[in-house]
Amino acid sequence: MLETRHITKWVDGGSGRIFLLRDINLTIGSGEFVSIMGPSGSGKSTLLNVLGMLDTFNEGEYDFMGQPVHALKERQRSELHKHNIGFIFQAYHLIDELTVAENIETPLIYHGMKQNRRQAVVADMLDRFNIVGKKDLLPSQLSGGQQQLVGIARALIVEPKLLLADEPTGNLNSKQGQEIMELFKKLNEEDGVTIIQVTHSEKNAAYGNRIIHLLDGMIEK
Repeated sequence: MLETRHITKWVDGGSGRIFLLRDINLTIGSGEFVSIMGPSGSGKSTLLNVLGMLDTFNEGEYDFMGQPVHALKERQRSELHKHNIGFIFQAYHLIDELTVAENIETPLIYHGMKQNRRQAVVADMLDRFNIVGKKDLLPSQLSGGQQQLVGIARALIVEPKLLLADEPTGNLNSKQGQEIMELFKKLNEEDGVTIIQVTHSEKNAAYGNRIIHLLDGMIEK
């Protein structure tokens, strides 16, 4: 599904370059569930943002589903991301002024789907996640676990090939966190969704079939 070759990213500091990622060589196949671990500041979220095309890099090459991301223009990268990648954040990133149903519907609007079709797809997703009764509530009226469920539903509504999750249980209690991880496992095993998650939790990392350790922006051998 994706391959990186010698990906390096830096920012310019007062005394020279500060490297966020160094020489990242990574291959992830379709249907994998990969966990990325490492201490704070090791480059985990930066790597996830690069893989999700939310961030660029300074050197190296990145192929995603046969497309050379490093050679694409910004608009082409945006289209590739929009049609193939779902992103789940630790802080949920729901739109406060929109209801649950409207938050889930938002990506479909960007995809240009007609309203009656959008409503049917959203209804199916609400049913799938057992949140039909929450559809008219605002994010502030939900628990953390419910907000994260809505975030996952929103990410999955466009049927992405790749799901990226940045500390998806970081703001949840242990029971909510376990429920989210079991959901990820089901999505991976039953629906075939490729998942890459960043986590500090060894327990959560173990849900994946492979663990990658980062330290100082480099993959530990």
